[in-house]
Amino acid sequence: MMRTANPALNAKTFDVANEGTGVMTIQGTVSRTAMLLALLFAATILTWNPVNPQAGSNWIMIGAIAGFVVALITIFNKKASPVTAPIYAVCEGVMLGGISSVFERMYPGIVIQAVLLTFGTLGALLAAYASRLIRVTEKFKLGVFAATGGIAFFYLISMIMGLFGHSMSVIYSSGPAGIIFSVIVVVVAALNLVLDFDFIEQGAQRGAPKYMEWYAAFGLIVTLVWLYMEILRLLSKLQGRR
Repeated sequence: MMRTANPALNAKTFDVANEGTGVMTIQGTVSRTAMLLALLFAATILTWNPVNPQAGSNWIMIGAIAGFVVALITIFNKKASPVTAPIYAVCEGVMLGGISSVFERMYPGIVIQAVLLTFGTLGALLAAYASRLIRVTEKFKLGVFAATGGIAFFYLISMIMGLFGHSMSVIYSSGPAGIIFSVIVVVVAALNLVLDFDFIEQGAQRGAPKYMEWYAAFGLIVTLVWLYMEILRLLSKLQGRR
């Protein structure tokens, strides 16, 4: 069974007919992912302004909302992913540029640390997966899937409470409980990358249509953005204790 906690990559993702336009390959997916990352970084630079982060505060909401809408379109219309995936990357870059500026203003140097840790984690897990040091068993998949679902539910409850003027302090606290929570979330986000690697490999083996390379790359970007945000949150909590 193909399983991943990534909402963009689920058990039915590759259940599509090949219409003779070529087949998905791992190398093709890597190339598409590189293209999306380039677009994301370029868009981030546009809203990067740590000297005056408030100047780009509006872009955070615009990027987040637009990214969410485009992500839904991509998930429900996979054939459109060659167009929508790049748009999604730009939207997320716009959002990340604004958010990163706010954190960089508060804690100089934190953004480069988060970027290096994110891609360091990506590289380490990819190497571990390729060498089969990490074996993606059904128990592993179920465990990560359950943990991701639990975190999503926790964040949903926090958002609902926020609408009524309350908050779950453990998410934002720089105390021991808050740091432990962020560490757990970072680990779970990182393990989702392993599930994505496995899922993409299986998709390539099954000969999915060529456009699925864009869709698979989109799924990886979703996980990487989540991982970066959680690492940024964790680092800010650690620096806030100094």
